[in-house]
Amino acid sequence: MSMFSIFNVSSSAISAQSQRLNTVASNLANVEAVAGPDGQAYKARQVVFQTAPMGPDSSAGVRVSAIQESQVPGRRVHDPNHPSADAEGYVSHSNVNAVEEMVNMISASRSYQNNVEVMNTAKTLLLKTLQMGQ
Repeated sequence: MSMFSIFNVSSSAISAQSQRLNTVASNLANVEAVAGPDGQAYKARQVVFQTAPMGPDSSAGVRVSAIQESQVPGRRVHDPNHPSADAEGYVSHSNVNAVEEMVNMISASRSYQNNVEVMNTAKTLLLKTLQMGQ
């Protein structure tokens, strides 16, 4: 693997983690969402990563292969006075777990930071190598 492919691998990971952070933000924004006009509540989304080839030197990076909706059933709260209540008086809420989403956010943020640090270290090493040749 060449030194330059490190930048490709890290940048692919940064891009993937950025998408993960955006998905987590969307999930957190909908924690308290109730069923919409179609009767369906918001479903939490999860990012699925996949290994991706990054060039002729057989290095591998990462890419987002899919964003899947969670199949966990949402909360149902008995509130017959709510405008979105069904015939039985239940209101369907999203299936987003705020604690899990915060853990996902911290994990994605740290992965993002680690890949930025990898790129900065590789840049520093390349600059030092150039300085040695002077």
